[in-house]
Amino acid sequence: MSSRSPSRSFNGRIDKLDFDENRKKPSSTRNGSEQSGPSGLLRDDDSFLSDVVDGVIERDRRKMKRLVAKYLSFACAIVNCLCAGSLTAYSLYGPLFQTRLGYSQFQVNAVSITAELAMYLPIPIFGYLCDRYNPRPLALFAGVVFGAGYLLAAFTYRKGDDLESKSWPFGVMMLAFVGIGMGTSAMYLSAVTACAKNFGRGKHKGFALAMPIAAIGLSGMWESQVGSRLLYEKDPETGSRGDVDVFRFFIFLATLLFAAGLFGSLALRVFDEEEFIDEAVSELARSGLLEDSPLFQRSLLHDGGSTSNHDHSGYGTLASPASIPATETASLCSDHSSKNRQKKTWLLNTETRLFLRDPTMWVIAAGFFLVSGSGEAFINNLGTVISSLYPPSSHGPPRSNSPTTHIAILATTSTVARLLAGTLSDLLAPAQSHPSRSITSNSKRPTVSRLSFLLFWTALLSLGQILLASGLIQRHPPLFALISTVEGLAYGAVFSLTPIIISVVWGVQNFGTNWGVVAMMPAGGAAVWGAVYSAVYQAGVDKRSIMGKEEETRCFGVKCYAATFWAMAVCSWVAMGLWGLAWSRWRKRNIAV
Repeated sequence: MSSRSPSRSFNGRIDKLDFDENRKKPSSTRNGSEQSGPSGLLRDDDSFLSDVVDGVIERDRRKMKRLVAKYLSFACAIVNCLCAGSLTAYSLYGPLFQTRLGYSQFQVNAVSITAELAMYLPIPIFGYLCDRYNPRPLALFAGVVFGAGYLLAAFTYRKGDDLESKSWPFGVMMLAFVGIGMGTSAMYLSAVTACAKNFGRGKHKGFALAMPIAAIGLSGMWESQVGSRLLYEKDPETGSRGDVDVFRFFIFLATLLFAAGLFGSLALRVFDEEEFIDEAVSELARSGLLEDSPLFQRSLLHDGGSTSNHDHSGYGTLASPASIPATETASLCSDHSSKNRQKKTWLLNTETRLFLRDPTMWVIAAGFFLVSGSGEAFINNLGTVISSLYPPSSHGPPRSNSPTTHIAILATTSTVARLLAGTLSDLLAPAQSHPSRSITSNSKRPTVSRLSFLLFWTALLSLGQILLASGLIQRHPPLFALISTVEGLAYGAVFSLTPIIISVVWGVQNFGTNWGVVAMMPAGGAAVWGAVYSAVYQAGVDKRSIMGKEEETRCFGVKCYAATFWAMAVCSWVAMGLWGLAWSRWRKRNIAV
């Protein structure tokens, strides 16, 4: 009997070191393969565990890469919106179109109305393209038309401002602002749609939508500050800072917005689209709306029920990859991709029909038409409203009450209201009954409907319109900052809450098209209210001319705007009634908004 190893204890137990010391080393066969036995099984287990660990690491790496790309897309959307709202700086150079280019008030308003129409009318088309394809081509298109539009506007302005050269026709300036308007809506919608689809099903959808919507409100503020503080003309007599240098300002905007569009074309992406498309199809199937659908009956929506053998690799069936030839695998992938495209197209077309046939959609759109149009008209005519507070004999408003100051106030308050409205709607809005479209909660927390917020901000908007129409601000011009604050808060909240409500009621899978249809409404509203304001303003100018002051182009006094803002206040109340009607119908349909 062989002697015991010194590592063993005297009671006969084997220590773990003793076991390792005396364990047989694995031997190899002549062909170099390992022998079977316990050691081989251990190595197989090690190899299996190593494969599992490698798989987990690779999965986490892909997940992290996807998450980084998703938040990069979110950051890109915010950057694009921080640049896209350059039209809100129109009040900065709009009065110079009168004094430098000799445009009448009607022509100045015609340029802004043309830009508004070009911005809002194509939105349904842009939304359709975002839903059917992806936001990146639209972002690139926005950068191109933005750059071309501002370059054309810059050289048109230079020709008109140069007394020694012949100015270009007025229609050229309008054409330039068509490109600017289209670029605004394309860049805005590509960014907002990407955010809605990537984050619209989570519990922070309000904040995720409010961020890019708030960013577009900030864009006008910082761009107008760059124009007035950096790209300005010097007074030839005193050498002090004068008006904005419109030519250089337009060149700056052309360069900036083309770069933003190029960035968006590279970074904007939509993730997990197939997942929420399948969820939406399942929801429609539960509602009974798919019973008459040929696509549904052919089982293209369920990955099963096919007649061919290879189509049985849906739910509950797992084919061996090795048993499928490479050519058949490629055919399966192509067939699967084709079915997904068919399913997506069918779903989006169905969602569009349901949206357009819903009476509450038209009620919401009508209220948005009345409210948003008045806000757009106020922003576009801010410069002339302020100038009407001071007599023509004066040197105009002081710097503390200048259009640049009030553009900054409007942008700041609008941004605060958009973020506040989106965040509060996430925290206080009632939980949704759609399990696939949002995260439900059973907590007994206090709830406030998003419609309550919308009605409150609209009432605040009408209050600002009444204060301006009453003549109080005409008697105390420094109080105009109060009007800018109220209008900015209300305007921003309405533009933040309306798309959030649309995403809640009708889902995010067709958000670009749905929001595009409703977002088109401010085009008509801006055109109507711009025309009304111009008519009232021009009537005041004509009255001064009849009284003996010839060649007047400026209006002074409350008569320049009072009738317009009284009418706006009445329309705000009508919009509140329409939204209350839609809310009551959603309650009957058990839709928590």
